[in-house]
Amino acid sequence: MKKKKKWIIAIISLVLIFIIYSYFSPSSEEETYITTKVTYGDFVSEVVTSGEALSTSLKKINGPDNLQKFKLRDIKIQDLVPEGTIVKVGDYIGRLDPTGVNEQIIDARLNLDAAQSKFTQQKLDTTLTLKQERNAIKDLVFNMEETRLELKQSIYEPPAVIKKLEINLDKLERDLNEKKENYSIKKSQANAKMIEVGTEVSKIKKELDDLLKLLESFTIYSDSNGMITYDRNWDGSKKNVGSSISPWDPSIASLPDLTKMESKTYANEVDIRKIKKGLPVKVGFDAFPDVEMEGIVTDVANVGETKRGSDIKVFQVTVKLNGSNDNIRPGMTTSNRILTFDKKNVLSVPLEAIFSKDSITYVYKKSGFSIEKKQVKIGASNNDSVIIVEGLSANDVVYLNKPKGYETSQIAVLK
Repeated sequence: MKKKKKWIIAIISLVLIFIIYSYFSPSSEEETYITTKVTYGDFVSEVVTSGEALSTSLKKINGPDNLQKFKLRDIKIQDLVPEGTIVKVGDYIGRLDPTGVNEQIIDARLNLDAAQSKFTQQKLDTTLTLKQERNAIKDLVFNMEETRLELKQSIYEPPAVIKKLEINLDKLERDLNEKKENYSIKKSQANAKMIEVGTEVSKIKKELDDLLKLLESFTIYSDSNGMITYDRNWDGSKKNVGSSISPWDPSIASLPDLTKMESKTYANEVDIRKIKKGLPVKVGFDAFPDVEMEGIVTDVANVGETKRGSDIKVFQVTVKLNGSNDNIRPGMTTSNRILTFDKKNVLSVPLEAIFSKDSITYVYKKSGFSIEKKQVKIGASNNDSVIIVEGLSANDVVYLNKPKGYETSQIAVLK
């Protein structure tokens, strides 16, 4: 009998244990739920962006600066040394397509030949005209001398003959004065015409000389030491052989100062609110994973721009690099970890552990063999975690997903 009672008590105990376990513990399915402990320690919030390394100090290598004077635009780059080439003063950089200049040189030479021919013709015409005028003056002088001689010999002639000779002499004198005045005028006109055609010759000759100098400047040499980096077009693509330059954008390449570098990056509309001038940055380089440099945010754009190929608005952020590294080159891709928030000795949980309903934020906290749906007060967050201001303690266990059967449970609100 005693033995039977022991068996009955044992069976009842097992049933009770099973009932209690089934009621207070999760089902076998719930055992697959992921839990984590509330951590206590330093909390860091970072914005991670990718960017490009650039030099803050560089010397531009430009094409000719007088392209607009000769109405030249969209000049093609015919040849260019490879990007990254180390050059010294006087080293060859590249060459521009001279087609447009050569056409103008041919036209200028033809114009110069025509102007010089016109100058020669005008000189001959002037010489002939003035010679004719001088001969006419000499003829009048001879006629006057002849008339004077006749007048001198006509003292015994009738008064009418003498009067006629006096009138002829007076007329010849007037004609001579008029001829001399006309000669002076025609000489001034001829000089003015010669100056005009001579000026035209000089003008075209100077234009031709300028074009020849311009043609020489189409072959470009370095005026300082450095490493060649290609400049960019308006659409962001790099200038290379086949690209064009214009009077408004004559740059071809640059010689950057590798000791003064920055990282130009872009942040989205959400992250840009967290970024301010003066924030510290850890800058890495895709080409050299083992290289990391300290930096600081020096500029944050106030106006966003549309990212090429999408409708996403981004804001430019400039990060100045502290120090220098011989491996770093302009154009390298950078990874920028911008420290936006840093707080010591705080509680935090993963973002997945936080749920909300009707403006109440809560977690599923493990409490013994049961689960408690508990309200929490949260603070700042980063991409992974959020600070717990109130409602949990260090090492409390919370669920990262909703346990089944507890969706409608009462939330234990904070007091």
